[in-house]
Amino acid sequence: MWKARVFTLYPEIFPGPLNKGLYGKALEKKLWNLEVINIRDSAEDKHKTVDDTPFGGGSGMLLKPDVLGKSIDNNIKKGERIFYLSPKGKKFDQQIAKDLSNEKTINLVCGNFEGVDQRILDTRNIEEISIGDYILSGGESASFVVIDAVLRLLPNVLGNEKSKSDESFENGLLEYPQYTKPQIWEKKSVPEVLLSGDHSKIKDWRLSQSKDITRRRRPDLWKKYLDKEKK
Repeated sequence: MWKARVFTLYPEIFPGPLNKGLYGKALEKKLWNLEVINIRDSAEDKHKTVDDTPFGGGSGMLLKPDVLGKSIDNNIKKGERIFYLSPKGKKFDQQIAKDLSNEKTINLVCGNFEGVDQRILDTRNIEEISIGDYILSGGESASFVVIDAVLRLLPNVLGNEKSKSDESFENGLLEYPQYTKPQIWEKKSVPEVLLSGDHSKIKDWRLSQSKDITRRRRPDLWKKYLDKEKK
């Protein structure tokens, strides 16, 4: 059973959306597991202090390495991968999601304030990952993104396993346009090819649409796709 362990100062946020829909049902069926660790529980002073000012000056506060270190050491098992959700980290993508889906347990550390003491990252072999080039108030929302992306890759979590193979990024391209009933809506009709019943033509149309959308919207992905096709 795949497990996500989240280290946070705000445990009340979880499981949040992860307890709804297909993910919630999968959680009830024990197809995956979520463990939430309150970092503050590892603070030893009477005020349960978890942060302090940075050496050298600067704005904001940092999570204390002794508190976070104790929280991590008391809860993880040897060999488990630990990830700190950070704008300095490696960009999270579909390939990383696939890699994480093959782990038995992943540990996600949610930063707050101005971040964490660098020594905790160095001494605990923590990997840094980022969900995008922007700043969030904390790592909790980012952890939802990471877990969501991984859960849909786990066996039996989604109702239709085949749907995963047609999604954006699975073949290096963005997904083609989708249509449903009614056939004509606000004077706009569904493309004729999708009504033809010719599965070969439909497959070719969808591939051409994916290529065109990727080329126009994500030239970075388009270049990777072309490079891959040349090999």
